[in-house]
Amino acid sequence: MRSPRKPGAVLLGLAAAAAVAAVAVPASASASTYPSPVVGHVYVYDNTAGANTIAAFDRHADGTLTPEAGSPFAAGGAGTGAGLASQGALQISPDGRFLIAVDAGSNQISVLRIRHDGSLSLVPGGVVSSGGDQPVSVAVHGDLVYVANSGTGGSNFTGFRLGFFGQLQPIPGSTVTLPGNAQPGDVLFNGTGTKVAGTLVGTSRIDSFTVGSGGRLTAAPGSPFTAQGLGPFGSEFRPTNPDQLFVSNAHNVGAGPGTISAFSDSANGTLSSIGSSPFADLQTAPCWVEISHDGRFLFTVNTGSGEISRYSIAPGGTLTLLGSTPVGATGGVGAVDARLSPDGRYLFVDESRIGAVGAFAVNGGPGAQRPRLAVGRHGRSTRDERRRASRHHHHTGDLACPRRCRLLPAGRPWRRGRQLRNRW
Repeated sequence: MRSPRKPGAVLLGLAAAAAVAAVAVPASASASTYPSPVVGHVYVYDNTAGANTIAAFDRHADGTLTPEAGSPFAAGGAGTGAGLASQGALQISPDGRFLIAVDAGSNQISVLRIRHDGSLSLVPGGVVSSGGDQPVSVAVHGDLVYVANSGTGGSNFTGFRLGFFGQLQPIPGSTVTLPGNAQPGDVLFNGTGTKVAGTLVGTSRIDSFTVGSGGRLTAAPGSPFTAQGLGPFGSEFRPTNPDQLFVSNAHNVGAGPGTISAFSDSANGTLSSIGSSPFADLQTAPCWVEISHDGRFLFTVNTGSGEISRYSIAPGGTLTLLGSTPVGATGGVGAVDARLSPDGRYLFVDESRIGAVGAFAVNGGPGAQRPRLAVGRHGRSTRDERRRASRHHHHTGDLACPRRCRLLPAGRPWRRGRQLRNRW
């Protein structure tokens, strides 16, 4: 489970040029003279070398972002200054009170309190060991937290309990050891918190577990399962069906060989292919995956070809490719994560090659039948604008997929700092 689907809350996680993840939460008393009203907040995981930081932004009704006073905020641990190649480096607690971030450079996890104005502060005792080497992805359901550690010296999934005041406590016996070359790219809960899945990019396998009453994981019979392509990367459980899992296959060889796999997740965690899965993407390196809140559409960012692909999802889980949208006029190769806004109006994409975050308006609105994307007047932020506002930090945004809409450019890009990456 990524981030709570609550009004104003958005999660974006990327992992390319530098690890960046962003979460948007409901607005409150944050002051702004910007003409468009503030409707939430966006947080971006910078993965800065040395002292790790998280940038915070007001998210406006027109899709634009402006920096929070005091941003960036210290995460508490250290980043690596490089890409994480993962989805989900930043998460928020279901009640919206805490932000949880990986500190890949110091093998730690940090918990920060989200204040009423959107600013962040490290909770007392909020930095703990991740239980392994180089944490890259976090999953949260209720008070249960799992982290994926990807380093060759300590690759694993490890569980924690999140306390009322924000402290993380390791769950004894929860660690699931992985092969040194597994390179987990994502860990996530399904919507009911009864299943956990983890993509293993390095070995092209998918781990599947059921969750016990004590929070420990039990591997499904046959897990890990062989992926249906090379480099399974981004993944999402369907919001409207916790037994359907969708995974991108990012490392298939050649131009345009990308695919998206659809799996049925049985009661004991066994994964079985849906229909004629995997489904052709006709693009290169589909990485990050996002599903519309109503469960009807799937978006994937093709990092190698610079396009956003759009699929419809049938009730049984089969996918139909609807088309693709170029990420930007300058060429979108290197684009990474993308996420939906809670209201379904905007999709934000991390355009890592040009150091910007692109905002796409979803054309058609809720109730439409074919999502389309377009870049409009607030589509991207420039590097200079961001630096003037918040030094060298990055931002991310949201995307939603109604039934009959296109993705249309929403404007000029927000330039990101050198550390921009993401699961937003």
